[in-house]
Amino acid sequence: MKKFIATTTKIFLISTMLLNAKVNACTRLVYHGPDNTVLTGRSMDFSINIPANLWIFPKGIERNGEVGPNSIRWRSKYGSVVASSWDIAAPDGMNEKGLVANLLWLVASEYPKFDYDGERPGLTIAAWAQYALDNFATVDEAVKFFEQEKFAVVSDFIPDTDKFTTVHLSLSDASGDSAIFEYISGKLKIHHDRSYKVMTNDPVYEQQLAIKSYWDTVSGQDFLPGTGKAADRFVRASYYLSVLPQTSDPKIAAASVFSVVRNVSVPYGIAIEGQPHLSNTRWRVVADQGNLIYYFENALTPNVVWVDFNKVNFEKNADVMKLALDKNQTYAGESSSYFIKSKPFKFKGLDSNPY
Repeated sequence: MKKFIATTTKIFLISTMLLNAKVNACTRLVYHGPDNTVLTGRSMDFSINIPANLWIFPKGIERNGEVGPNSIRWRSKYGSVVASSWDIAAPDGMNEKGLVANLLWLVASEYPKFDYDGERPGLTIAAWAQYALDNFATVDEAVKFFEQEKFAVVSDFIPDTDKFTTVHLSLSDASGDSAIFEYISGKLKIHHDRSYKVMTNDPVYEQQLAIKSYWDTVSGQDFLPGTGKAADRFVRASYYLSVLPQTSDPKIAAASVFSVVRNVSVPYGIAIEGQPHLSNTRWRVVADQGNLIYYFENALTPNVVWVDFNKVNFEKNADVMKLALDKNQTYAGESSSYFIKSKPFKFKGLDSNPY
């Protein structure tokens, strides 16, 4: 009994020290199963309403970095399905090659300086994930490109709020490879390894790995931290992911990943005094990267809708399509036939020189 109390006290003290910083929500995890079964799940947790719509973008779309005349320009190589935020950003999505991109909040983010009239081009942070989906089939391709830092990622305040956007990017591909991209003190830090399967918010990813190394010494069957704070969610997601049944059945795999994402979600409407950054879950996604199925679940309309990529036209000059979900429209099951032709939304960037 004394040993149990001592162990529990040690866990509490270490957890308290690790969790002393302000945190935001969101959790991302990657499942590796038999027969090349790979799925990525995530929760979108935010302190204010963040309405989402689903979009189908074909290949061949011309885009720019939306930061004025000094913006990068590109034409999408791959089609994708994305979940938008306010139809000004794409924080989540999967492309036709099975590459998944997720943006999660990271308070510690600090991006490189951008000269509006300078020579180095820029990319709005609202399109950071979309740029990866448009241009890369694998994590390795993306890592080799991003480490060259050919452009600056440019952030700004979310419209009509005092929230300056500070996020990090995770990528996973159909092989199960994984990478996390963070800008710390203006420098890009890349963590690239297929073992990096779980990611939350603050602290920076290097410290998240340190937290995991400690909790790996504690049996999850005996004790797991249960709060909604980022480090606790990281520990729970890591443990449950490690003990999920190994299956290549797509329905069981998707259900298993959803069950872990729900376990680390923050109950809707939760507000804790003194914890303004602890945010409830708004929506969840599971992306099946082998079977190319993108599942989406809204907390306010808890029916899972999904898009089977085999039923989508991603060819060049195909229509951009939208499934409106931002007013709690209700769908269930495979919903590609409910998408309607739409003009693509414009990524929020810099409308003018801010300096």
